[in-house]
Amino acid sequence: MKNILITGCSRGIGFETVKQFAIIDDVNILAVARNSNALDKLKLECKDINHKCNIHTLSIDLSEPDSFNVVANYIKNNNIGTLDVIINNAGLLINKSFSEITLDDLENSFKVNAYAPFLLTQKLMPFFSDNAHTIFISTMGGIQGSLKFPGLSAYSSSKSTLMTLTECLAEEYKSSDWVFNCLALGAVQTEMLEQAFPGYQAPLSAQEMAIYIYDFALNGKRYFNGKIIPISLTTP
Repeated sequence: MKNILITGCSRGIGFETVKQFAIIDDVNILAVARNSNALDKLKLECKDINHKCNIHTLSIDLSEPDSFNVVANYIKNNNIGTLDVIINNAGLLINKSFSEITLDDLENSFKVNAYAPFLLTQKLMPFFSDNAHTIFISTMGGIQGSLKFPGLSAYSSSKSTLMTLTECLAEEYKSSDWVFNCLALGAVQTEMLEQAFPGYQAPLSAQEMAIYIYDFALNGKRYFNGKIIPISLTTP
């Protein structure tokens, strides 16, 4: 039995990734997101996919300082056990010209895109299984030298921190069997993208990207550790 934790599950890639894991019987899934109604919908869809699906949902705002303790206490109090896969998927995308970005915009971007995965991973380490695989979901816009979407200076800057964090953790814990990787995603047709760029058509759907992330979460640790892997059909 594998225990999977995924953040940012109320829509888009996170929502679809949970559904991929729901296909198999021997998993416990903890889906974390802010929107409780969306999590209820996700649970119903997972049960429709596989009535044996064992899914827990936790509605919480990861930008709040105490949220990481809440997640850790939920795992402990519900006897979820050790975590085999942790997918830090939650993200906040703000599309504004550089001159219009406020301090609140910048703080909110870094709280969700950088601080949350950093502090949540730190808090969850006591629950890691012996060969846990932690995945940070970043963006092609965070890779040095890649072409950029205009208006995403806050988003790309905050998400780029996950790339350095991945390399640091892989080095710091190289004596263990823990694996840390970062997926730098290109454009994916999600609600978040549609809100930021109305009318833009990405080459991949959220479901297509979720299929890749699901497979990588289970098998990628055999081949990668501490790596930033671009997953993109376009640049950016």
